[in-house]
Amino acid sequence: MTILHQIKLEPVDQQNRLQYLDYLLLADESEIAVNTYINDGDLFSIRFEDEMIGVALFTYHSEQVVELKNIALDPKHRGKGLGKLVVTKAFSFYKRKGIKKIIVGTANSSIGNLAFYQKLGFRMFEIKKDFFKDYPEPIFENGIRALDMVMFEKILDE
Repeated sequence: MTILHQIKLEPVDQQNRLQYLDYLLLADESEIAVNTYINDGDLFSIRFEDEMIGVALFTYHSEQVVELKNIALDPKHRGKGLGKLVVTKAFSFYKRKGIKKIIVGTANSSIGNLAFYQKLGFRMFEIKKDFFKDYPEPIFENGIRALDMVMFEKILDE
């Protein structure tokens, strides 16, 4: 069995989503922000070798576009290529559903995320200036303040 087949995306029922809040907060530090989208779209628990290791939440922008709104892996499972496998599985899942494009946004300060999405074939298409400016607490990563949201897109037919 390949490692890709060991990654499972299991849908989370609407009434059980709050149980996954701690995972969602690993990727989005603002509980206020998470609460604006936790009940939208498709939430998946991520399982690897029968262990719960994270979550991924996708929201619909139209019948042909979904946004990867949040993806978070338990820190002990990061850096092993599992996030890449999760997103690759999502590409296949949404392509089968007729989705043409997946978009995702990340902070200008999230150097690792900027590289991660580009390695997966996402291309930059927009910058939302001052997106993070009014967060309750300023966010700093890599010595850089998160101010702008960098938006990426991946066309699934490519």
